[in-house]
Amino acid sequence: MKRLDGKVAVITGGASGIGLGTVLRLVEDGASVVVADVNYEAAQQVVEDITKDGGQAIAVKVDVSVEAEVKDMIEAAVKTYGRLDILHNNAAWGPINDKEIPDMDVEMWDRVMGINLRGPMLGCKYAIPEMIKIGGGTIINTASANGKVGDYERTAYSASKAGLMSLTRSVATQHGKDNIRCNSILPGLILTPATKRKFSKELMELMEEGNLLPSIGGPEDIAALVSFLVSDEGKYITGQEINCDGGVLVRAGAGAIMKYVRDRQN
Repeated sequence: MKRLDGKVAVITGGASGIGLGTVLRLVEDGASVVVADVNYEAAQQVVEDITKDGGQAIAVKVDVSVEAEVKDMIEAAVKTYGRLDILHNNAAWGPINDKEIPDMDVEMWDRVMGINLRGPMLGCKYAIPEMIKIGGGTIINTASANGKVGDYERTAYSASKAGLMSLTRSVATQHGKDNIRCNSILPGLILTPATKRKFSKELMELMEEGNLLPSIGGPEDIAALVSFLVSDEGKYITGQEINCDGGVLVRAGAGAIMKYVRDRQN
Protein backbone atom coordinates (compact mmCIF):
# COMPACT_ATOMS: atom_id res chain seq x y z
CA MET A 1 0.00 0.00 0.00
CA LYS A 2 1.34 3.42 -0.98
CA ARG A 3 1.51 6.32 1.48
CA LEU A 4 -1.16 8.40 -0.32
CA ASP A 5 -3.54 5.68 -1.52
CA GLY A 6 -7.11 7.00 -1.55
CA LYS A 7 -6.05 10.64 -1.25
CA VAL A 8 -7.12 13.37 -3.67
CA ALA A 9 -4.82 16.32 -4.35
CA VAL A 10 -5.14 19.62 -6.21
CA ILE A 11 -1.84 21.15 -7.38
CA THR A 12 -1.89 24.63 -8.90
CA GLY A 13 0.79 25.43 -11.46
CA GLY A 14 0.85 21.67 -11.90
CA ALA A 15 1.89 21.56 -15.55
CA SER A 16 5.51 22.63 -15.12
CA GLY A 17 8.39 23.13 -12.72
CA ILE A 18 7.84 22.45 -9.03
CA GLY A 19 4.14 21.84 -9.61
CA LEU A 20 4.80 19.15 -12.19
CA GLY A 21 7.38 17.52 -9.94
CA THR A 22 4.80 17.43 -7.14
CA VAL A 23 2.09 16.03 -9.42
CA LEU A 24 4.33 13.17 -10.53
CA ARG A 25 5.49 12.37 -6.99
CA LEU A 26 1.99 12.35 -5.49
CA VAL A 27 0.72 10.11 -8.30
CA GLU A 28 3.66 7.79 -7.68
CA ASP A 29 2.66 7.72 -4.01
CA GLY A 30 -0.89 6.69 -4.89
CA ALA A 31 -2.87 9.93 -4.95
CA SER A 32 -5.44 10.99 -7.55
CA VAL A 33 -4.53 14.48 -8.72
CA VAL A 34 -6.02 17.57 -10.29
CA VAL A 35 -3.42 19.22 -12.51
CA ALA A 36 -4.54 22.85 -12.33
CA ASP A 37 -2.78 25.36 -14.56
CA VAL A 38 -3.42 28.47 -16.61
CA ASN A 39 -1.85 26.54 -19.51
CA TYR A 40 -4.60 24.00 -20.08
CA GLU A 41 -2.92 22.30 -23.04
CA ALA A 42 0.19 21.59 -20.97
CA ALA A 43 -1.96 20.31 -18.10
CA GLN A 44 -3.80 17.99 -20.49
CA GLN A 45 -0.50 16.57 -21.74
CA VAL A 46 0.61 15.85 -18.19
CA VAL A 47 -2.70 14.07 -17.53
CA GLU A 48 -2.35 12.02 -20.71
CA ASP A 49 1.08 10.84 -19.63
CA ILE A 50 -0.16 9.95 -16.13
CA THR A 51 -3.27 8.07 -17.21
CA LYS A 52 -1.35 6.22 -19.91
CA ASP A 53 0.78 4.76 -17.12
CA GLY A 54 -2.26 3.84 -15.02
CA GLY A 55 -2.43 6.89 -12.74
CA GLN A 56 -5.50 8.94 -11.87
CA ALA A 57 -5.52 12.60 -12.94
CA ILE A 58 -7.65 15.32 -14.51
CA ALA A 59 -6.69 18.70 -15.96
CA VAL A 60 -8.35 21.98 -14.98
CA LYS A 61 -7.68 25.40 -16.47
CA VAL A 62 -7.40 28.03 -13.74
CA ASP A 63 -6.20 31.57 -13.22
CA VAL A 64 -5.81 31.42 -9.45
CA SER A 65 -6.46 35.15 -9.07
CA VAL A 66 -10.03 34.68 -10.35
CA GLU A 67 -12.39 33.52 -7.60
CA ALA A 68 -14.90 31.77 -9.85
CA GLU A 69 -12.15 29.71 -11.51
CA VAL A 70 -10.68 28.63 -8.18
CA LYS A 71 -14.13 27.63 -6.95
CA ASP A 72 -14.65 25.58 -10.12
CA MET A 73 -11.25 23.94 -9.63
CA ILE A 74 -12.13 22.68 -6.18
CA GLU A 75 -15.59 21.60 -7.32
CA ALA A 76 -14.04 19.64 -10.20
CA ALA A 77 -11.86 17.70 -7.76
CA VAL A 78 -14.80 16.81 -5.52
CA LYS A 79 -17.14 16.02 -8.42
CA THR A 80 -14.58 13.70 -10.03
CA TYR A 81 -13.14 11.96 -6.98
CA GLY A 82 -15.70 12.55 -4.24
CA ARG A 83 -13.39 14.29 -1.79
CA LEU A 84 -10.41 16.61 -1.33
CA ASP A 85 -7.51 15.76 0.99
CA ILE A 86 -4.60 17.86 -0.26
CA LEU A 87 -4.20 21.34 -1.72
CA HIS A 88 -0.81 22.52 -2.94
CA ASN A 89 -0.98 26.26 -3.64
CA ASN A 90 2.03 26.40 -5.93
CA ALA A 91 1.15 28.69 -8.86
CA ALA A 92 3.11 31.95 -8.75
CA TRP A 93 4.46 34.76 -10.89
CA GLY A 94 7.85 36.49 -10.62
CA PRO A 95 8.06 39.16 -13.36
CA ILE A 96 11.39 40.48 -14.59
CA ASN A 97 10.27 44.12 -14.10
CA ASP A 98 9.85 43.65 -10.33
CA LYS A 99 12.43 46.21 -9.23
CA GLU A 100 13.06 48.72 -6.43
CA ILE A 101 10.09 50.52 -4.87
CA PRO A 102 10.62 53.96 -6.49
CA ASP A 103 10.45 52.24 -9.89
CA MET A 104 7.48 50.02 -8.98
CA ASP A 105 4.83 49.39 -11.63
CA VAL A 106 1.69 49.39 -9.49
CA GLU A 107 -0.32 47.28 -11.93
CA MET A 108 2.44 44.68 -11.88
CA TRP A 109 2.44 44.79 -8.05
CA ASP A 110 -1.30 44.13 -7.97
CA ARG A 111 -1.02 41.26 -10.44
CA VAL A 112 1.77 39.62 -8.41
CA MET A 113 -0.35 39.90 -5.27
CA GLY A 114 -3.36 38.54 -7.14
CA ILE A 115 -1.56 35.39 -8.23
CA ASN A 116 0.87 34.80 -5.37
CA LEU A 117 -1.29 35.76 -2.37
CA ARG A 118 -4.93 36.17 -3.37
CA GLY A 119 -4.73 32.87 -5.29
CA PRO A 120 -3.68 30.74 -2.30
CA MET A 121 -6.23 32.50 -0.10
CA LEU A 122 -8.97 31.59 -2.58
CA GLY A 123 -7.71 28.02 -2.75
CA CYS A 124 -7.93 27.76 1.03
CA LYS A 125 -11.35 29.46 1.06
CA TYR A 126 -12.90 26.75 -1.11
CA ALA A 127 -10.77 23.76 -0.07
CA ILE A 128 -11.19 24.05 3.69
CA PRO A 129 -14.98 23.38 3.77
CA GLU A 130 -14.46 20.27 1.63
CA MET A 131 -11.69 19.04 3.93
CA ILE A 132 -13.87 19.59 7.00
CA LYS A 133 -16.53 17.35 5.44
CA ILE A 134 -14.14 14.38 5.40
CA GLY A 135 -12.52 15.02 8.77
CA GLY A 136 -9.42 16.95 7.77
CA GLY A 137 -6.79 17.59 5.14
CA THR A 138 -3.47 19.22 4.37
CA ILE A 139 -2.54 22.48 2.64
CA ILE A 140 0.94 23.25 1.35
CA ASN A 141 1.86 26.76 0.22
CA THR A 142 4.93 27.30 -1.94
CA ALA A 143 6.50 30.38 -0.39
CA SER A 144 10.11 31.39 -1.00
CA ALA A 145 13.40 32.13 0.68
CA ASN A 146 12.83 35.65 -0.71
CA GLY A 147 9.95 36.06 1.76
CA LYS A 148 12.37 35.85 4.69
CA VAL A 149 15.08 38.30 3.65
CA GLY A 150 15.41 41.74 2.13
CA ASP A 151 16.38 41.84 -1.52
CA TYR A 152 17.82 44.37 -3.94
CA GLU A 153 14.92 43.71 -6.32
CA ARG A 154 11.92 41.31 -6.63
CA THR A 155 10.12 43.58 -4.18
CA ALA A 156 6.55 42.55 -5.02
CA TYR A 157 7.42 38.88 -5.26
CA SER A 158 9.18 38.89 -1.88
CA ALA A 159 6.32 40.76 -0.19
CA SER A 160 3.76 38.33 -1.62
CA LYS A 161 5.68 35.34 -0.31
CA ALA A 162 6.05 36.90 3.15
CA GLY A 163 2.29 37.42 3.14
CA LEU A 164 1.78 33.81 2.11
CA MET A 165 3.71 32.64 5.15
CA SER A 166 1.42 34.73 7.34
CA LEU A 167 -1.61 33.22 5.60
CA THR A 168 -0.19 29.77 6.33
CA ARG A 169 0.01 30.51 10.05
CA SER A 170 -3.55 31.84 10.09
CA VAL A 171 -4.96 28.75 8.37
CA ALA A 172 -3.04 26.48 10.74
CA THR A 173 -4.32 28.43 13.75
CA GLN A 174 -7.94 28.71 12.66
CA HIS A 175 -8.41 25.14 11.44
CA GLY A 176 -6.07 22.95 13.47
CA LYS A 177 -9.00 21.64 15.50
CA ASP A 178 -10.66 20.69 12.20
CA ASN A 179 -7.65 18.39 11.63
CA ILE A 180 -6.43 20.62 8.79
CA ARG A 181 -2.70 21.19 8.68
CA CYS A 182 -1.08 24.01 6.71
CA ASN A 183 2.64 24.53 6.08
CA SER A 184 4.84 26.69 3.88
CA ILE A 185 7.75 25.33 1.86
CA LEU A 186 10.49 27.84 1.05
CA PRO A 187 12.50 26.77 -2.00
CA GLY A 188 15.75 28.41 -2.92
CA LEU A 189 16.91 28.21 -6.52
CA ILE A 190 15.40 25.12 -8.13
CA LEU A 191 16.60 23.76 -11.47
CA THR A 192 13.41 23.78 -13.51
CA PRO A 193 13.47 23.87 -17.33
CA ALA A 194 12.69 27.60 -17.14
CA THR A 195 15.67 28.19 -14.83
CA LYS A 196 17.97 26.29 -17.14
CA ARG A 197 16.86 28.42 -20.09
CA LYS A 198 17.31 31.67 -18.18
CA PHE A 199 20.65 31.10 -16.44
CA SER A 200 23.99 30.97 -18.21
CA LYS A 201 26.64 28.42 -17.29
CA GLU A 202 28.65 31.13 -15.52
CA LEU A 203 25.63 32.26 -13.55
CA MET A 204 24.83 28.71 -12.49
CA GLU A 205 28.38 28.32 -11.23
CA LEU A 206 27.99 31.50 -9.16
CA MET A 207 24.69 30.26 -7.75
CA GLU A 208 26.30 26.97 -6.77
CA GLU A 209 28.93 28.92 -4.85
CA GLY A 210 26.13 30.44 -2.75
CA ASN A 211 24.75 27.00 -1.89
CA LEU A 212 26.11 25.05 1.05
CA LEU A 213 25.55 21.77 -0.81
CA PRO A 214 27.48 20.72 -3.92
CA SER A 215 24.60 21.16 -6.39
CA ILE A 216 21.35 23.03 -6.99
CA GLY A 217 18.12 21.19 -6.18
CA GLY A 218 15.41 20.11 -8.61
CA PRO A 219 11.61 19.93 -8.51
CA GLU A 220 11.86 16.39 -7.17
CA ASP A 221 13.45 17.73 -3.97
CA ILE A 222 10.47 19.99 -3.25
CA ALA A 223 8.07 17.22 -4.27
CA ALA A 224 9.66 14.81 -1.78
CA LEU A 225 9.08 17.31 1.03
CA VAL A 226 5.48 17.87 -0.07
CA SER A 227 4.86 14.12 -0.10
CA PHE A 228 6.18 13.77 3.43
CA LEU A 229 4.23 16.72 4.81
CA VAL A 230 0.88 15.63 3.35
CA SER A 231 1.31 12.02 4.48
CA ASP A 232 0.56 10.56 7.91
CA GLU A 233 4.28 10.79 8.64
CA GLY A 234 3.89 14.57 8.80
CA LYS A 235 0.74 14.51 10.93
CA TYR A 236 2.23 16.54 13.81
CA ILE A 237 3.64 19.35 11.69
CA THR A 238 1.59 22.49 11.05
CA GLY A 239 2.03 26.23 10.76
CA GLN A 240 5.69 25.87 9.83
CA GLU A 241 8.01 27.55 7.32
CA ILE A 242 10.32 24.84 6.04
CA ASN A 243 13.37 25.86 4.03
CA CYS A 244 14.33 23.57 1.15
CA ASP A 245 17.09 25.69 -0.32
CA GLY A 246 20.42 23.91 -0.15
CA GLY A 247 21.30 25.97 2.91
CA VAL A 248 21.49 29.30 1.12
CA LEU A 249 19.80 31.22 3.95
CA VAL A 250 22.16 29.74 6.54
CA ARG A 251 25.10 31.50 4.96
CA ALA A 252 25.69 35.04 6.21
CA GLY A 253 25.36 37.71 3.57
CA ALA A 254 23.06 35.72 1.31
CA GLY A 255 21.51 38.93 -0.01
CA ALA A 256 24.90 40.35 -0.90
CA ILE A 257 25.76 37.12 -2.71
CA MET A 258 22.61 37.40 -4.79
CA LYS A 259 23.38 41.04 -5.66
CA TYR A 260 26.88 40.03 -6.73
CA VAL A 261 25.42 37.29 -8.91
CA ARG A 262 22.98 39.67 -10.58
CA ASP A 263 25.63 42.34 -11.10
CA ARG A 264 27.83 39.75 -12.78
CA GLN A 265 24.91 38.63 -14.93
CA ASN A 266 24.34 42.18 -16.13
